[in-house]
Amino acid sequence: MRAGRAVLAALLVVAGPCVAQAAGADPEDARAVALGKRVYAEQCARCHGAHLEGQPEWWKRKPDGRLPAPPHDVHGHTWRHPDSQLFAMVKNGMGAFAPPGYQSDMPAFGGVLTDDEIWAVLAFIKSTWPPNFRAFQAEVTRRAEKR
Repeated sequence: MRAGRAVLAALLVVAGPCVAQAAGADPEDARAVALGKRVYAEQCARCHGAHLEGQPEWWKRKPDGRLPAPPHDVHGHTWRHPDSQLFAMVKNGMGAFAPPGYQSDMPAFGGVLTDDEIWAVLAFIKSTWPPNFRAFQAEVTRRAEKR
């Protein structure tokens, strides 16, 4: 019986992230976009801006060596990342994506937001992009899923 539980636990650990990420961030889903807009305003706008504009000079390191919060509009680089990576950054923080030793002001939201709320925020952000940026990012996501 213990072996069966251990196998089930291992499957949940391995499948859990895959299942969570299967939801995706659909900018055409009006309900998800509405939820994402609300959650973004409550949790993200204080750093990334009410209009997704990011912090001033987001590309220049601050005196502490950290980078300011980037914009999520077309002036930033969010649209260059696949959905799975964006989801992981929000849920788990920047640790896996930054160079060793780098400290980020971006907290992990996994203990604050549900997976559905994270996907909804991403859907909202994507809903603000022009069609050509959405298409580019969708292709980046498709390519990442094939790996």
